[in-house]
Amino acid sequence: MLSKPQADLKPNTAEFENTPLVKPTGFREYDARWLFPDEINLSGMQALGFGLGNVLFDLLGDTEQPRIVVGHDFRAYSQSIKIALTNGLMSAGVKVLDIGLALSPTAYFAQFHLDAPAVAMVTASHNENGWTGVKMGAARPLTFGPDEMSALRDMVLENKGIARDGGAYERVESVAQAYKDDLTGRDKIKRRLKAVVACGNGTAGAFAPQVLRALGVDVVELHCELDHSFPHHNPNPEDMEMLHAMRDKVLETGADIGFAFDGDGDRCGVVDNEGEEIFADKMGVLVGRDLAKQHKDAVFVADVKSTGLFNTDPELQAAGATTHYWKTGHSYMKRHTHEIGALAGFEKSGHYFFNAPIGRGYDDGIVTAIAICDMLARADDKSMADLRRSLPVTYGSPTMSPYCDDLEKYDVVDRAIAHFEDLAANGGTLIGQKIRDLVTVNGVRITVEDGTWGLVRASSNKPGLVVVVESPTSEDNMRAIFAEIDGLLSSYKEVGEYDQKI
Repeated sequence: MLSKPQADLKPNTAEFENTPLVKPTGFREYDARWLFPDEINLSGMQALGFGLGNVLFDLLGDTEQPRIVVGHDFRAYSQSIKIALTNGLMSAGVKVLDIGLALSPTAYFAQFHLDAPAVAMVTASHNENGWTGVKMGAARPLTFGPDEMSALRDMVLENKGIARDGGAYERVESVAQAYKDDLTGRDKIKRRLKAVVACGNGTAGAFAPQVLRALGVDVVELHCELDHSFPHHNPNPEDMEMLHAMRDKVLETGADIGFAFDGDGDRCGVVDNEGEEIFADKMGVLVGRDLAKQHKDAVFVADVKSTGLFNTDPELQAAGATTHYWKTGHSYMKRHTHEIGALAGFEKSGHYFFNAPIGRGYDDGIVTAIAICDMLARADDKSMADLRRSLPVTYGSPTMSPYCDDLEKYDVVDRAIAHFEDLAANGGTLIGQKIRDLVTVNGVRITVEDGTWGLVRASSNKPGLVVVVESPTSEDNMRAIFAEIDGLLSSYKEVGEYDQKI
């Protein structure tokens, strides 16, 4: 068994080679992410696997050997990290089913395909090179939430695991093809569509173009060659650089739509045929309209970063659809969508969660792209831009993230919540209007009288805050509420520069 992990070790030393390095802040609310090797080394990843294996015995019972699917994304270091994780899992007595290079949804699919209860996907998703992480679950189609992550953190950092005999390893070569076959084992899209497929040189390039082509889509590839240096931009469908590159390719080729996939393929971003970015929450309203016409009294879930249109759109209301707002985060959204039996869940970051008959409940960017193509096929020859223009006009921001250290961000958000609660309780105003509503299920979402709202929450997967604003009345009010929120955050010394600003 390895020695107890340390939080800080000096690289290029014998101690660094022999001792697990695991920075405690890498254990997030619903997955784990570290800078490699500054915050976790290979021995640390082995310790993580050992701890995870022991948590699986606690969660699944020790009457039989747990079986876990493992996969890795396309980064220069991901395979070596997966091997270290696998060694730790086996030393805890777990049977590992290694599916090789994979998307996160490929690994989730493999849980069903291989009848394995657990999954550990090595991926840094859309984070910059240097980051690594693991998305984990033990109750398909769900992934870990705060309770499981707390148990895992304590197991690893306190080195409480028990070494067991019987750990095993099996390489399963066929899963990637089985996943593609599963997505394409249906009728082709019932409308001829040309789509730009942008993968940011991430793992989705080995999956998305082939699947959409097999369904009859005329695919124009953009940065689909696998290249873990990410020479153009990070594979992040919220990144304006990625969206603008896709916009330019859509306009150049006359495509009907553009799809952008993140590094591990569980998110999807959209640009319409006129080159306009459609943020995922607005796209969710459009998909929700389409699904609500086919499924009576449809129930949806939207995260707190999402547009207010889910509750006010006349077409959704006319179709009898209802939407619940819930915590941001793929694990929270996936779990709530599953638990209340919603038809679909929509998250502003581009995670979509489709339950039967569309999907299996987990987030899959390619399934999302297929659902959008089906929506277009049922749209009576309307273009994606026509559908976008059919939405009531709102003025919204992209997701913005000012830097804030992991050890300080939750305290900063608590102070912001207290500020706005005091403001509301004392009859104060924001942008010259009274505060109509405060939602504090996940940070604080402040809505004023005309429906203009702003959100501040802590990022769940990197050092930073999350800021989103929207107004149904004017761009001026949208910018004004951002200015007020930004003014408050700028007064906190812990808050740094934004990744982007409106």
